[in-house]
Amino acid sequence: MQTLPHQAKFDVYLKDADHVDIKTIESDRSMREFIAGMFSYMPAWMQFLYRVRSVFVRLLGMRQEGMPHAVTLAPEDISFRTGDATAFFKVEAAEEEAYYIASAKEAHLDAYLGLSVESISATRKRYHMVTIVHYNKWTGPVYFNVIRPFHHLVVRLMLRAAAGEIGPTVKMDGQTA
Repeated sequence: MQTLPHQAKFDVYLKDADHVDIKTIESDRSMREFIAGMFSYMPAWMQFLYRVRSVFVRLLGMRQEGMPHAVTLAPEDISFRTGDATAFFKVEAAEEEAYYIASAKEAHLDAYLGLSVESISATRKRYHMVTIVHYNKWTGPVYFNVIRPFHHLVVRLMLRAAAGEIGPTVKMDGQTA
């Protein structure tokens, strides 16, 4: 695995992880702008995937606690305070313009989404997005291996949206976000 900027902040979450992937993109956006763009990306096809997911998790004997929906976050909506929520993630650890680690914990797995930032010029940054998964029971690897191809697609597109490379998303009701 590649070494991340601020590696020590991620080590506790990486320990004994069942899955880790890192995707990288460059952007001139501030970390707050980047995170707001990332969590605001929820096109109709992703909302459809969450509906399919709800059927799949029921087949595995699990429950889905609500359905994520499209939100438009502004940079000032992003909290770096441990315990605060952003979208359906809880902030675990964060330092502005350095790193951001958030979690989504369910009975079958604990997932961590991390962002590690390195400056490459006065305005340009390289963002490393880390997905860390810990399985909690047998349904964890079954679930994650089925969604894994979609996970990679969604993460890549979230990064492109965060970097400003792709435009606004369209909500299910046809409104532009």
